[in-house]
Amino acid sequence: MFAYWRSERRQEAWGLAAIIVVLTALSAMASVWFAEASGELVSAIAFLHHPENPTTLKTILESAASLATIVVVREVGFTAFRHFFSTTLHRNWRAWLDRRFNEALLDSNHTHFHLQQGAAEAVPTKIAVPDNIDQRIQESIKGMTGGAIGLAMGVAGVALSLLFVGGKIIETSTEVSGLEFLGSYGSACLTVAAVIAYVPISTLLAAKLGEIQQRLDVSMQSAEGSYRRELATLLHRSFHVAAAKGEEAQKSLHRRRYVDVNRTWANLNILTAIYMGFELVYNFFGSRIVAYAPGLLPYVENRISLQAYVTGAELANAIINDCSWFIHVMPDIARLKANATRITDLAKAIEDAQQPREFHARTGHSELHYEEQDAQFGLTIQHLELMHPGDDQPFVTAGDLHFKSGEWTLLVGESGSGKSSLLKAINGLWPHGRGTIVMPRNVRTLYAAQEIHLPQLSLKALMCLPDAAEAHSEAQAAAALNAAGLASFVSDLAEEGRDHQSWDQLLSGGQKQRLVLARILLLRPGFLFMDEPTSALDCEATVAFHQAIRDHCRGATVITVMHDATPPKSASGEEFYDSVLTIADGGVTKTPLADLPTRPVGPARVKPRP
Repeated sequence: MFAYWRSERRQEAWGLAAIIVVLTALSAMASVWFAEASGELVSAIAFLHHPENPTTLKTILESAASLATIVVVREVGFTAFRHFFSTTLHRNWRAWLDRRFNEALLDSNHTHFHLQQGAAEAVPTKIAVPDNIDQRIQESIKGMTGGAIGLAMGVAGVALSLLFVGGKIIETSTEVSGLEFLGSYGSACLTVAAVIAYVPISTLLAAKLGEIQQRLDVSMQSAEGSYRRELATLLHRSFHVAAAKGEEAQKSLHRRRYVDVNRTWANLNILTAIYMGFELVYNFFGSRIVAYAPGLLPYVENRISLQAYVTGAELANAIINDCSWFIHVMPDIARLKANATRITDLAKAIEDAQQPREFHARTGHSELHYEEQDAQFGLTIQHLELMHPGDDQPFVTAGDLHFKSGEWTLLVGESGSGKSSLLKAINGLWPHGRGTIVMPRNVRTLYAAQEIHLPQLSLKALMCLPDAAEAHSEAQAAAALNAAGLASFVSDLAEEGRDHQSWDQLLSGGQKQRLVLARILLLRPGFLFMDEPTSALDCEATVAFHQAIRDHCRGATVITVMHDATPPKSASGEEFYDSVLTIADGGVTKTPLADLPTRPVGPARVKPRP
């Protein structure tokens, strides 16, 4: 909440805040002017036909014009301009905080991945991990910053109103029968007593209702986020739902998600109706009875004029309205608390996830160590055990394994044996287990995952990841596309898609895998991990895929999971791979390629997932 005000943008923040405070002070002063003008207008109307001291129509019109001018100046010159500056402050604060959260999530430590992984692990282990991260960043930050600014403006308004309006009440105070010991401050003390007796008790009741609303708001945000997430997930897996004819099952899932939304919304509606009735009654008694009661006795005793009585009542009403600001915005304060709670929980979770080992240790063994060695020694794995969250027994166990620099290794095993998990662990993307992985120092590594999802970037930017698009020339990118068999897309390097479709929507599975090849040829990594990189390509294209890597990435160390256990050979019959890594019965063995059996050895031990 306070970081923005101490950041590099603090001059901007405090400058806008100062303008808002000045306009709030002017608005409070305008309330005094309004009260005086109201008293003058009512007095002019009351004395229009007075036999001894009559007023004229001109006087009434002048008083009405003065009152109208004050209203216009206050509402347009002060309130509207204050709204502009407050919304500007809101926009700037939200943008700064949004950027901070994105920088923290998308750091080089893959915090966003660990946080999402932690959310998945929390289901079976009952560890609290924030839900609906997208909603918290998109909506809760906006609600929290806006609510905080509104709260600060309200507090400033109350304080300044007490200063200016309260000062005017004291200035116009008079004696009251029975309170002579207070002297000329009698009517002012009555006004203060009425406000103190009426506002705090009502505020306490409003706060109790606000606590209930805060809990309901948190529940509502969670329910809405879960329902929205399910709808977003449907958009990503729409083809699979259609292929399985799973619309009825999907509708049932949506209905279950919406039940929480509907139930919580009904409770919120009931509370809102109760609060609305309470607020309307409170406003009536405050403006019509409490505000006019303190000055009634001095007016009956003819100690003050009608004009002074009306002015005093308007001043009292202004004080009540300003001090009642907490009552009027209590629902907003409840939402502010709910948003702040959700953002704070997310911030704490991000900070925890930035220490992945300690973060994942809450849901299982997280004792994987990563070290570096000279590139000439390749890759070493020592006493590796991979586990699922909450398990003590490993589903993959590897002793001492070594991969020489420039060696090509084929990783094979039954489906579900842990091939992809092993690649993830080597790349620091599997959180649970034990052992040591020693990677080569100062060598670019590239991990081509099994599922390919392309963000909405230009074709060249997709090829250059993780480098910036400017790091490689157009000619280099075009050459890589040509070598990968995507020559027809060379003219689209600067485009984010075609015909209003992104590249993720436009490219087929085989074309996406060729795009990954183009990225490999452009970046030329020294260490390459590939998980079924040619599953969508035919035999000829698979050979060309490997030959391109062999020709353009000479000396690279390669570990590949293949959907076909029979490794490809070059057009001249030479083997691409030097060795084979086999996962069978939970164990990992490394042998020369010549020892590769025609089928993976032994059944895989697959742990059923909850």
